[in-house]
Amino acid sequence: MVLVKILGAVDLISAIVFLTLIFGMTPFLQVTLFCAGLLLLKGMFVLTGDILSIVDIYSSILLILSIFFTLPIILLWVAAFLLLAKGFVSFL
Repeated sequence: MVLVKILGAVDLISAIVFLTLIFGMTPFLQVTLFCAGLLLLKGMFVLTGDILSIVDIYSSILLILSIFFTLPIILLWVAAFLLLAKGFVSFL
């Protein structure tokens, strides 16, 4: 139960990183890489049959790409909303 809340907190922190990218602020590189790495690790749960882990892999790839490129805003909004939803549900 505690693990679900910790993983939900990772989703919320990653959503905040996406929101900082959306609104033109540059998050620290270490925070971006940390969130991308944790989301990629969480995405490996797709191997156990958890379909929503595809969202984590998608978000991790977007965070890594956002370091090098300016991504379309709609991609960032989609990732932010999905991660916020996953994060809030994990705390219920």
